[in-house]
Amino acid sequence: MALRLLSLLLVSIPLAFPQSNVLPAHESLTYSIEWRLITAGRAVMEWASTGGETAQIKVKVESAGLVSKLFKVEDTYIANLGAGLCAQSVQLTAQEGSRERETKIAFDYANHRADYLERDRVKNTVLLARETDIPPCVHEIAGALYFLRTLNLDPGQSALLPLTDGKKSVVAKVEAQQREEVKTAAGTFKTIRYEAYVFNNVLYRRPAHLYVWLTDDPRRLPVQIRVRLQLTIGTITLQLEKHE
Repeated sequence: MALRLLSLLLVSIPLAFPQSNVLPAHESLTYSIEWRLITAGRAVMEWASTGGETAQIKVKVESAGLVSKLFKVEDTYIANLGAGLCAQSVQLTAQEGSRERETKIAFDYANHRADYLERDRVKNTVLLARETDIPPCVHEIAGALYFLRTLNLDPGQSALLPLTDGKKSVVAKVEAQQREEVKTAAGTFKTIRYEAYVFNNVLYRRPAHLYVWLTDDPRRLPVQIRVRLQLTIGTITLQLEKHE
């Protein structure tokens, strides 16, 4: 469950802030995952413009080492985006321990709803089917991170973003907190640290804090992501290893 939270790469931003066209046609970001001071796995996030105003994001998370022996995780998350990086569809295939799940979310803007379907792949049964009301444009978790990269949000500013996980739709807040220097295997970066208020009964019930560090330059690379959970679970940190 702790590793699955690594997929919660979400932020909250307003359309009112000035935008810059910083997103590449193609991009691959590889992260090391640390939990309780040990290497817990690896995450690869790939971005591809698919023509016109559409794009696709693919995130793959795999456990490693001792963590993998205790609780193996292999998650693949694919999000298709339309104009304005609004969510069009999501598919999550998750193998976590003995569980194998598949989740699909379809966004029907004409009828202002998201259709959520979660299935047990082993038993071939439906675990949850739900319809959720959505605004004219809503972001899923991975697309929201890329949307943040297109905006100029400086320390001291905060903003809002419509966000959904398919089961719940909210307006979440993001806060630009301060400039910091971050050192990773990919290098040393000057960054801005953001906090996304999506836990604590906002979008997710679990008590936690989510921080994202973006480079303070035109690339706006997410070089570090951290989820601070309850003391019994600990802190999960993703650090950039490679950027292609």
